[in-house]
Amino acid sequence: MHFEEFDASPPSATPSGAARSDPAPAGAVPSDPALPTRLQYLIDNTPALIYSTVPSGDFRMTFVSNNAFNMLGYRPADMLADPNFWFDHIHPDDKPRIVASLAEVFTEGQRVYEYRFRTADGRYLWMHDTLRLIRDAAGRPLEVIGALTDITDRKAMEDALLAKGIEQQQLIGKLREAHEQLLQAEKLASIGQLAAGIAHEINNPIGFVNSNMSSLQGYVGALLRLVDEYHGAIAGYPELIGHMAPLRRHADLDFLRDDATALIGESIDGLRRVKEIVQSLREFSHVGETEWQFADLHRGLDSTLNIVANELKFKVTVVKEYGNLPLVECRASQLNQVFMNLLVNAGQAIAERGVIRIRTGVQGDWVWVEIADTGAGIAPEHLTRIFEPFFTTKPVGSGTGLGLSLSYGIVNRHGGRIEVQSQPGQGTAFTVWLPQRPPHREAGAAG
Repeated sequence: MHFEEFDASPPSATPSGAARSDPAPAGAVPSDPALPTRLQYLIDNTPALIYSTVPSGDFRMTFVSNNAFNMLGYRPADMLADPNFWFDHIHPDDKPRIVASLAEVFTEGQRVYEYRFRTADGRYLWMHDTLRLIRDAAGRPLEVIGALTDITDRKAMEDALLAKGIEQQQLIGKLREAHEQLLQAEKLASIGQLAAGIAHEINNPIGFVNSNMSSLQGYVGALLRLVDEYHGAIAGYPELIGHMAPLRRHADLDFLRDDATALIGESIDGLRRVKEIVQSLREFSHVGETEWQFADLHRGLDSTLNIVANELKFKVTVVKEYGNLPLVECRASQLNQVFMNLLVNAGQAIAERGVIRIRTGVQGDWVWVEIADTGAGIAPEHLTRIFEPFFTTKPVGSGTGLGLSLSYGIVNRHGGRIEVQSQPGQGTAFTVWLPQRPPHREAGAAG
């Protein structure tokens, strides 16, 4: 690129209606005699600061337009006197990026930068800087011309928009989380209603079967006693004994006596266990109990253990070390859901055989429930994320990543907290802390 030659002779008069330039500030560079008065006026009053530098070394400035004082507070003469002025006033965080690519001005002919530049009062303004290489007629670098434009307001608007966008994304994330938690809560409520309905339907036939088994136990006992009485009564009649002996052997009466008693006893025990499971279903779901009430956490833990027994019984030994807990004001069905999530997670963390230890206690006005396992543990990099919605280390299809997030929300709404300690390969312990009476209650809080 080559310089264009301008007519150096000043016009005979200022154009009609043209504004005159304000007097240049003290220390301003004298008007270049090669520039017409009108052109000098435009350069000094343009929104952009025009400057030129040598095309090598420290890029020492050789020209600065007089509007530098209004924009940056520096006298152009002072800027020209300091050979390192341009580099020394670029923000330290921006300087390496510019230095690393400045050589491209000589290969591309032009570079555009955005960086912060220190003003005379110590502030940093954002600048848009267009650098262009000027060559002489032989193609040799002659100088570099730059145009600095203050874009601080634009940058502030961009930052504000970026912050607003981040805030909106966070709000969208919270809405999505709330939506998923609501769906999960509705699902749990439906499951609770279904469980309560099933428990009610099973409870009726179990009731009369259990009653019948008790009656049958009495009938069988009476029949066996009657048989014994008949056997004693015919002891003095050899012919009757001989006649009854084949029938006695065919019926295997001795075995029948022992086995019938055992079968009835096992059946009654099985019915008792079914009744306990049904009762646990009813207590676990707490359908209709949406208000805060005083509840026995041990009873909730026991009913929850019955619900998840099939998940644990083949590989887990459950050890209960219950303390002396007072009744806690809470929503029992929600806390049962927390216990279930923690117990299921503990069981899934144990690959083959292990122990889940449940401990409870009181500390001041707080009660605590600890559920510890001897499973695989949690990696340190995951510990800070386990309560995030949808975060899971389980294989695809094995979990939604909502269990601990929902549990955290439930405990938080009860005014409590969940603490976790874990060592990879040694197991994990979750401790739920709950106030005996929550300091504040959200009567309409969703589950």
